[in-house]
Amino acid sequence: MGRRRQSVTIKHVAADAGVSLQTVSRVINNEPNVRPAMKDKVQASIDKLGYVPSIAAQRMSGSRSYLILAINDRDRTIADWQARDGRDWVDQMLLGGMLTAADRGYRMIFELVDTHSDHVERELGAAISALQPDGIIVTPPHSENPQITGLLAERGIPFARIGSKEPGPGIAMTMGDELLAAKATDHLIELGHTRIGFIAGPDEYSLAGWRVDGWREAMANAELDCEGLLAKGDFGFESGLDAARDLLGRDNPPTAIIASSDQMTLAALEVARELGLKVPQDLSLVSFDNTPIVRFTTPALTAVDQPISATASRAVELLIDARKNGSPSEPEVLEGELIVRGSTARAPAAGGR
Repeated sequence: MGRRRQSVTIKHVAADAGVSLQTVSRVINNEPNVRPAMKDKVQASIDKLGYVPSIAAQRMSGSRSYLILAINDRDRTIADWQARDGRDWVDQMLLGGMLTAADRGYRMIFELVDTHSDHVERELGAAISALQPDGIIVTPPHSENPQITGLLAERGIPFARIGSKEPGPGIAMTMGDELLAAKATDHLIELGHTRIGFIAGPDEYSLAGWRVDGWREAMANAELDCEGLLAKGDFGFESGLDAARDLLGRDNPPTAIIASSDQMTLAALEVARELGLKVPQDLSLVSFDNTPIVRFTTPALTAVDQPISATASRAVELLIDARKNGSPSEPEVLEGELIVRGSTARAPAAGGR
């Protein structure tokens, strides 16, 4: 009767191959200075026994933990989970990060940290001490919190700052927010819209400002005025209601609105209904995020699709490779795309509203 797969250990592989535990560990970890013939011999035993390397086995070399830690904002993440309204930032981050980590023989661990806490250093420090990760993925707004990035730099741990492009320690990464906002604006301009409103996110997030910059630049390139067309929210639905009512209640309201989150765009859709405006005949809407819910609205929302999964995947690759190649000197940019659906159409004729 064959040995059960789950009972096979590194010791069994070493005995079957007739080599030391350290040699098996070097083969598992793909370390240099292992002769090809020896590597083939050990791999043959691994395949024959059905051995699956464990983190403990990989750590035998003592230099790596084979863990990547991803941290996200506690309050916002828990609020999103409790609301159960379709936001999938964490899902997409885990999808890209966990699969890529597994492909490279690593594991990705996810932790929530309160960016506003007076105890953030103790909280994050405790997680680092317990897990001893080889790299850390930091998401907004943590990625621009000097208390957090300073702690990671002091500990000498490679880390990726998603949603940050300022000079400083760590690997800066963005999803091309300015370019995506400009792409959304250009789409509406091509449809004949000249009054294009924008609902921005909170100042706490630099990416919120980058999106406004992209909108302004596209408007300027088309020689269109932005005056009276900007409102602010906090990425949430309620703030989107207030911002949309503000924009659509003005003397010369926009015929199109770009909102910096799906929730705020859903709110704008609700306000349009309140005011008797048809989407997209009277008002075109473009959203950021492209979470699952925007496909099931009436009409389905045109949306900027951010490459969250691809960015997390790339972050894992860069962190693993940082040991050998160092960190890139310039911000890493992964640009998403605009998904056109039913919420955008030709601008209404003059006097049509």
